[in-house]
Amino acid sequence: MRKTLGIILAGGRVDELSVITLYRPKSAVPFAGMYRVIDFAMSNLMRSGINKVGILSQYRPASLINHIGAGASWDMLGTGRGARILPPYKGDKASDWYKGTADAVYQNLEFIREDRPERVLIISGDHIYNMDYSPMIEYHIEKGADVTLAFVKQELVGKGPCKFGVGEIDNEDGDKGGRLIGYEEKPAEPKSNWASMTVFVFDTTYLISKLEENARLGEGYEFGRNIFPRIIGKDRVYAYKFYGYWGYTRTIDDFYKTNMDTLGNQPKIDLESWQVRTNMEHRRINERTPAKFLQGSDVEDALVSRGCCIQGEVKRSILSPGVIVEKGAVVRDSIIMHDCTICQNAMIENCILDTDVVVGANSYLGAGEEKMPNREIPNLLHSGITLIGRNTRIPPNTKIGKNCLIYPNLSEHDFPSSKIKSGEVVKR
Repeated sequence: MRKTLGIILAGGRVDELSVITLYRPKSAVPFAGMYRVIDFAMSNLMRSGINKVGILSQYRPASLINHIGAGASWDMLGTGRGARILPPYKGDKASDWYKGTADAVYQNLEFIREDRPERVLIISGDHIYNMDYSPMIEYHIEKGADVTLAFVKQELVGKGPCKFGVGEIDNEDGDKGGRLIGYEEKPAEPKSNWASMTVFVFDTTYLISKLEENARLGEGYEFGRNIFPRIIGKDRVYAYKFYGYWGYTRTIDDFYKTNMDTLGNQPKIDLESWQVRTNMEHRRINERTPAKFLQGSDVEDALVSRGCCIQGEVKRSILSPGVIVEKGAVVRDSIIMHDCTICQNAMIENCILDTDVVVGANSYLGAGEEKMPNREIPNLLHSGITLIGRNTRIPPNTKIGKNCLIYPNLSEHDFPSSKIKSGEVVKR
């Protein structure tokens, strides 16, 4: 696929993930233990033979830059190869930042022109799936398409307002794909069950012309809301149908569910067979010892990463590298990110802990049956998950309910009491 250039929309901060993305873009959020969300897009590109990639990111990109490096972890080193972070460059004002997906690519047309590709593959950096893009690109070439979009079937119709772009596809090529005859971005009433994967193949000349036209019109900055509705029915716009697993990570509930799909005897996300690559030097994963399971430990249906030390109980949970679960501590139905410590006899249930959190002895996180929606973000935190920001120390003997939001960088003295009711928020 030497004639295809890859572009990853790595995005900015996603409000729907709350404190998890306060200091990093969503694409850099830890996922499934030792991975990052963007690893899935990068691994897909690698397996598809696309080895030159531009990564468009603007929100606090330090973590993403550290993780991607020059692309060596995904075999993207060498002449004409590599991965490059492409931040906004037009100015220093907020108005000069990427205004949307189309504007982000438009601001980097010089990067595309320098490479002189025949095609540009534009993908999202925040979805979890295993895909070889080669058959889609071959279909695009076969149909003589100007642009081809990938779609995956989801249960959308009759489910209320949609959080995806939705396409209407004719039956020109049956299960393979066909002409895209309609497209709506996040419609209130979807007309089909085909959700956009945010995977687009453009002929380069066509892409440049449409981005320049869109910039002149100045009516909007998105592929889904502005460019695609304008070209359907006029140009050669095709849909390619994908039938594998596709995980969404935009909201707290989606992020939690997709992580949990790595567990079980037959997981929906089979990390071993997918052969996902990551940067093992990020947070020194490669230097960590194998996980230790000490006497008295009880681990069941869990993903436990390098450098973990378990002396308590871990059930139906995901532990990133360096997590310590001390004697008598219990972790259930939770996601625990790098280098957290769960002290003696603490209980963690249905929680997401960001990196470097310390949970004091005899504390209980996710306590009780009451599921009062969070008072600060009720539309995002209402299913019972409690969210703990990074680098926070929870005092011993603290009881925290469900749907609670605990901000990052808190010391034990920042907690107003030893009992935090369901739906409450703790911040400075």
